Amino acid sequence: MSTQTTSPARPPAVRLRALGWVRANLLATPLSAAVTLLCLWLLWQTVPGLIGWAVIDARWSGTTREACQGATGACWVFVRAWFDQFVYGFYPVDQRWRVDVAGIVFALFAAVLLWPGFPRKRVVGVVAAVAFPPACIVLLLGGWFGLPVVETRLWGGMMLTAFMAVYAGLIAVPLGILLALGRQGRLPLIRTVSVILIEFWRGVPILTVIFLASFILPLIVPAGVTVDQLARAVIALGLVIAAYMAEVVRGGLQTLPPGQAEAARALGLNYWKTTLLIVLPQALRVSIPGLVNEFIALIKNTSLVLIISLFDLLGVAHRAKSDPQWAGQGLEAYVFAGGVFWLVCFALSRYSLGLERRLGVGKR
Repeated sequence: MSTQTTSPARPPAVRLRALGWVRANLLATPLSAAVTLLCLWLLWQTVPGLIGWAVIDARWSGTTREACQGATGACWVFVRAWFDQFVYGFYPVDQRWRVDVAGIVFALFAAVLLWPGFPRKRVVGVVAAVAFPPACIVLLLGGWFGLPVVETRLWGGMMLTAFMAVYAGLIAVPLGILLALGRQGRLPLIRTVSVILIEFWRGVPILTVIFLASFILPLIVPAGVTVDQLARAVIALGLVIAAYMAEVVRGGLQTLPPGQAEAARALGLNYWKTTLLIVLPQALRVSIPGLVNEFIALIKNTSLVLIISLFDLLGVAHRAKSDPQWAGQGLEAYVFAGGVFWLVCFALSRYSLGLERRLGVGKR
C-alpha cells in the first residue's frame, strides 16, 4: 500500500509578492527598518486624531453656525454654506449655467485627449486648442449672442483657478518651446533675445510680475488702450512659467545626440521639418516630468492673484474666513481649498507617470 505525501500549503502568490516588496523596500537594512518604524509611529500619533477631527467628531448637517456649537471636530457646514462661492466665486447665480457648460465641454475634451485609443485625437486636439479657448471666453464673459456681460472681477473660486491655469498654460507651453529652440539655435540675435527673456522672467519673483502687470502696465500703454485685470494676470503668469518651461525643454533638447539631426539633413529635410518631426517630439518626450512639474507649479501659483483682488479658490477661502457669521471657522476653508489643490496636482502627477511608462521615458 503506497502512502501519499502531501506538500505543505503554500501562501498565495500575491502574499509572497507583498512580503517581498515589504522586505525589499521597508526592511532591507537596519536603517531602513528604523525609518519605517519611525514613520509608522508618527502615523499612529497623527492619523487617528486627524480622522477624529475631520470625520468622526465633525459636524456635517445644518445651515448656520449654531449647528457647530460645542463641536470638537471640523465644521463642514461652513464649507457647505460657502460651496457655491468656492466653485463660482461671485458669478451671478442666474448665469452660472455658462460656467457649467464651459466646464463640461472642457472635461469632455480632456477625457477624449487622455483616452489612449480614441480615433481622430489629432483633430480633436486642434479643435480644443484653437476653437475652445475663444469660445469659452465669449461664453463666460458675455456681450455676444445675447449673453449679458459678467465682469471678470466677479469671477472667482475653482472656475477662476481653472481658467488661469489653462489659459496661462496655453501661453507658456508654445512660448516656452520657442524660447528653448531660440536659445539652442544658431542665429546670434535670436539666441541672445531668447537668453535675455528667459533669464529675466526666471529671475523676477512671480508676485512682483503680477503686481507690475496689474498696476504699472496701465500707466505705460497708449492712451485709450485698456487691458483687463484678469488678462494681465494670466499673461504675467504665462510669461514666467514659459521661461521655466523653456529651460526644461532645452534640457530635453540637449539629451538628443546630434547625429539624428545630421541624418535628417542628409535626407534632405530642412530645419523646421527636422525640428518638428524628429528633434522636438523626442525632446518633449524626455521633458514630460519637468513640464508636468511646471504646470503643477502654475496651478498653485494662481493663488498669488489675491494681491490684485482676484479671488481664486484660495482667495475665496481667505474671504470666507472673514465672514462674521462664521467667525472662527477659517481652518475648514483652508483645508478644503488645500484638498482640492492636492487632488488636482496628484492626478496630474499620476497621469504623468502613466504617460512616461507608455512612452518609455528613461528606457530608450
